[in-house]
Amino acid sequence: MPRALHVRHPYISRRKSVCGGEPVIRGTRFPVRSVVEYALRQGMAPEEIVREWTRLTLAQVYDALSYYHDHKGEIDGLIRRQQPSAVRRKLSV
Repeated sequence: MPRALHVRHPYISRRKSVCGGEPVIRGTRFPVRSVVEYALRQGMAPEEIVREWTRLTLAQVYDALSYYHDHKGEIDGLIRRQQPSAVRRKLSV
């Protein structure tokens, strides 16, 4: 699969002072990894996410998912690190 060129994600930011430098939705402390977990791991549609977290917009959620697909390895690693060690051990068996 060809690698994407540098793609701008206007709704995503990274600052060391916010969530330890993890990618978040700009202007919030809502991590991209959380959007991914809700959408891809728990099966929530983007519309459901914005209904649940009313400060997010649909454009922000879709940009977070786009960012994930451009940086899948990084975000998957962040998700793994957030799991309790017992869950990590079970998943790696």
